[in-house]
Amino acid sequence: MRFTSALVLTLALASPPALAMAQSDPAAAKVQSFYDTLLDTMKQGKSLGFDGRYRKLEPAVEATLDLPVMTRFAVGPKWSSFSPAEQAQLEKAYTRMSVATYAKNFDSYSGQSFTVDPNVQTRGADKLVKTQLIQKGKAPIELTYRMRGTKIIDVYYQGSVSQLTTQRSDFSATANAGAAALVKKIDALADSMKK
Repeated sequence: MRFTSALVLTLALASPPALAMAQSDPAAAKVQSFYDTLLDTMKQGKSLGFDGRYRKLEPAVEATLDLPVMTRFAVGPKWSSFSPAEQAQLEKAYTRMSVATYAKNFDSYSGQSFTVDPNVQTRGADKLVKTQLIQKGKAPIELTYRMRGTKIIDVYYQGSVSQLTTQRSDFSATANAGAAALVKKIDALADSMKK
């Protein structure tokens, strides 16, 4: 399993004791449902290949992440200057990139374990679901998911690095060149995940 800068899009699986506690909160339960699909995909990763993993993960990613909200935030201030058709193209490209990132990064299973903190924190309208990815011989990777309702709207790597803030920074110069240029950039990122 590869962990690139796109790791901030990864989610984790709850251990059985944590799972029972976490399911009492709808936000954590929604994440757990995604985790189940993710783990199953990892275990079948080699036989599915990239395209098979993509097809298996696409409905789960779309059901778990609030991709329209995430797209708007990642694009930044230029979003409001784009036409509805351009915004729809950006959402489509961002969704494709997100699914492709999971399909690439979760390509195999080698005994990883995951935990979820059952103490979900509430911050105004949002909830924070904290998790850890455990790999043999390595320090745990902390991933915190900011959720609004039962959908993820941001992911924080090691507790502080926001996926969307990082993407907004990466996309800003291209967004200034127009929606078509940004769609092209995001599509190229999605295409690169197949390699």
